[in-house]
Amino acid sequence: MTRRELLACLGALPLASLFSGCEKGAPPLPEGEIIGQSDAFGHRLQQGWRPEVAPRAWEQTPVLIVGGGVAGLSAAWRLQKAGFSDFILLELESEPGGTSRSGRSPISAFPWGAHYLPAPQKENRALIRLLKEMNVVEGEDAYGEPAVGEQYLCAAPQERIAYKGRWYEGLYLHAGATAEDLRQWAAFQKEAAYWIGWHDAAGRRAFSIPTAGSSASPEATALDGISMAEFLDKRGLNSSRLRWHVEYACRDDYGSLLADTSAWAGLFYFASRVKRPGEEAEPLITWPEGNGRLVDHLYQNVKDRTRLGVAAAEIVPQEKDRRSWVDVSAFDRRTQRAVGFRAQRVIFAAPQFLAAHLLRPFRDAPPAYIRDFQYAPWLVANLSLREPPAGLGFPLCWDNVLYESPSLGYVVATHQDGSSRGPTVLTYYYAFCDHDTKAARARLLAGSWQHWAELILAELALVHPEFPALVERLDVMRWGHAMIRPSPGFIWGSSRQKAAAPFRNIHFAHTDLSGVALFEEAFYHGLRAAEEVLASFGRPPAERYL
Repeated sequence: MTRRELLACLGALPLASLFSGCEKGAPPLPEGEIIGQSDAFGHRLQQGWRPEVAPRAWEQTPVLIVGGGVAGLSAAWRLQKAGFSDFILLELESEPGGTSRSGRSPISAFPWGAHYLPAPQKENRALIRLLKEMNVVEGEDAYGEPAVGEQYLCAAPQERIAYKGRWYEGLYLHAGATAEDLRQWAAFQKEAAYWIGWHDAAGRRAFSIPTAGSSASPEATALDGISMAEFLDKRGLNSSRLRWHVEYACRDDYGSLLADTSAWAGLFYFASRVKRPGEEAEPLITWPEGNGRLVDHLYQNVKDRTRLGVAAAEIVPQEKDRRSWVDVSAFDRRTQRAVGFRAQRVIFAAPQFLAAHLLRPFRDAPPAYIRDFQYAPWLVANLSLREPPAGLGFPLCWDNVLYESPSLGYVVATHQDGSSRGPTVLTYYYAFCDHDTKAARARLLAGSWQHWAELILAELALVHPEFPALVERLDVMRWGHAMIRPSPGFIWGSSRQKAAAPFRNIHFAHTDLSGVALFEEAFYHGLRAAEEVLASFGRPPAERYL
């Protein structure tokens, strides 16, 4: 059977048959569990539960940050850099970082989500400042661009793709490509090069990281009015290999298919990370734990001001006698007690869909723009292996992708260590790209650990027949709202701008306010919200980072 036929069967038949008798001598499932996200607590809030805070359980603080993902940690980092440390940060989970968090086993550290950061260009001064603080950026080159330490750049070989049982270098499938396939591939690269070199009258690029630096010229923003599928259709780019490659990029960064991805966002993937036409994309910075290394650095700076396992349950702006403040009721999952915080300012560093449930004014009268925020569900699994899997063709890389697979493949946590033998950890990614995100989320959460373990092992056994016997442990993380989806019209519509505006004494910071789920965007919005708060106290920072 072909891979596509087998996966079609996997979708219709009980997966357990592959591992419990259908194949003689099939190995038993490895140890493992579903870990992480506290979706049950979130569902309680959606159903109307709110904790009652005793009068003595209230605490005063000038600033409260709700959410310990990258945006919340970045806001806290920025406040401290400005000499303002009178804040408290709340995080629902037992570990900070959100979709950038990481884990560790006796074999290696590994990511539970985001696993790389493109080397920043010189215009991104704030991010360069952070990376210098981490000793990742070691100076500047002759052009003023940041010089990243070689040990932090993704080691070669970097990426490969599996096709008909054999591995090939790179992520565009050249093997078996027709002359027409290659002509269209060149035509698409020419389109990308045009937008890489495009600048508006003010000198702004069409696509910049963070997106706040991108041009608002109608010529560029018009791309947001159509889907990436329409963009390719209008140019006669119908090569199945090209369209698979471009759609893989959309699934990888946005959790969406061509028809559900804004053409602006689709081209952003290919153009924003390249300085000039004809050059290579910026090299990737990575660690065994992925962006968990960045999270840990930010967290260590604000650890003493952070309350882990404390979930905000209701946020209520208050006003009396010309004074204004915000009451936040929360639940400490460790002590199982309700606690309250009375803050002069709140930084809401969580996604917009939660704002509709947590902010009492929004719950009573939800702003219309919140409906435009759609999130793709993701499944991430970490697999501990006795030794790296074998395969025909190009050798094991950091990023390993399966052509025509519904998954995104896997990355190798031990790749940066330079070891090609011995135990390793593979991080497997599966984006639920259904048009109906609510149905996809229900499907993700309904699957048991056994269901997802069997699916993952069955798929990877297609390219590594010995794979199930190598796996000693398989853990699964389910991200119900993993990534903001940049649907056509969302990037340059009004919803993002409305959502980013402060509401009374509440400031918003999250990657979804950019429309693309990148570390750089969460970092930007955390810094922006922190500087808004500092200005509200009459303490504008002596040096602006943005």
